[in-house]
Amino acid sequence: MLVREVMTREAVTVTPQTSVKDALTVLEQHRITAAPVVDAELRIQGVVSEVDLIRDLVPTDQRTHAWPNQQAPTDRPRSVVDVMTTLPVTVGPNTDVAAAIELMTTLNIKSVPVVGHDHRVLGMLSRSDIVRVLAQSDDELERQVDAVLAEVGLGDWEVTVTDGAVQLTGPEDSPYRMTARAVAESVPGVVDVQVRP
Repeated sequence: MLVREVMTREAVTVTPQTSVKDALTVLEQHRITAAPVVDAELRIQGVVSEVDLIRDLVPTDQRTHAWPNQQAPTDRPRSVVDVMTTLPVTVGPNTDVAAAIELMTTLNIKSVPVVGHDHRVLGMLSRSDIVRVLAQSDDELERQVDAVLAEVGLGDWEVTVTDGAVQLTGPEDSPYRMTARAVAESVPGVVDVQVRP
């Protein structure tokens, strides 16, 4: 699976000048945990997450302390530029989803911007995008594998899907076993492909 096959194409973005309050509203309204920060040409400048936005926003509740804190109040961040991550982790549209998952799990991040060669944001890849694809029913995956096999002239292959794993059975002594396997593996949501002898 490639990132471009599972990503959310319409990335919700903010600018460095977006206020912290407005950025929080954007994340809440779209039910997302992070947004790319872009310039006027949609080139990535950074990423802002819910953690970035809330970290310095909530003051300490003095009721939880025996002695009230006498420190002077600190300036709260006002704009996204004050809190954003300026060296964002990104992936390209042709990145293998397995590599993107490894990146997200290693860095413990929920989503990554998908960026083209010109640094423009093309979309977002989130863990929920991947979950949505992997959660497809076996019947839906079977239909999709059947369709892509038919497109390449291998419509006579039998397809069975169980828990996302595909079993292919083709004509005896077919020279297209590797092709059938590669085509089935290209279907987003397929977790394994076995070709029966």
